[in-house]
Amino acid sequence: MNLIKQSRKILTTFVLIAVLMITTACAGGTITQSDRTTTPPAIGRSVTYSELERGNTPTGQTFGNWVVQTSKGLVQDAYVRDNNKLGVVISPQVRPNEVKPLAKSLAQGFRKNFPNQDLTVLVYGPDRKLILTAKYDTQTNQIQYT
Repeated sequence: MNLIKQSRKILTTFVLIAVLMITTACAGGTITQSDRTTTPPAIGRSVTYSELERGNTPTGQTFGNWVVQTSKGLVQDAYVRDNNKLGVVISPQVRPNEVKPLAKSLAQGFRKNFPNQDLTVLVYGPDRKLILTAKYDTQTNQIQYT
């Protein structure tokens, strides 16, 4: 009797594994850009950094890609949220005295692509810790750093 119970548990385990493998393989639908834009941002949730997208809108995605491609290695990664928040991860080759001018330059480029709104640039170190926040105010046309 004990052998039958143990055999049934083993068989049930294999059937469950087979069902999970088949449903996972068959349920892999294609995610479109419109699906991505309606997904709430991953910031603040417990996810790995690599799961973040470059932008939660098509324009933001394009700008995030452009920042990384044109930074000549100064920016390792970038993301744009809600077309008014830019986060960048700088590389180790950026010296501490270069962080503020880099943030200012990013804020100016960000303002040209997303005009007529207050903007925030978040600069993260290579360890993914926030080191500088630059807030651009459209009313005063000034950038404040914290």
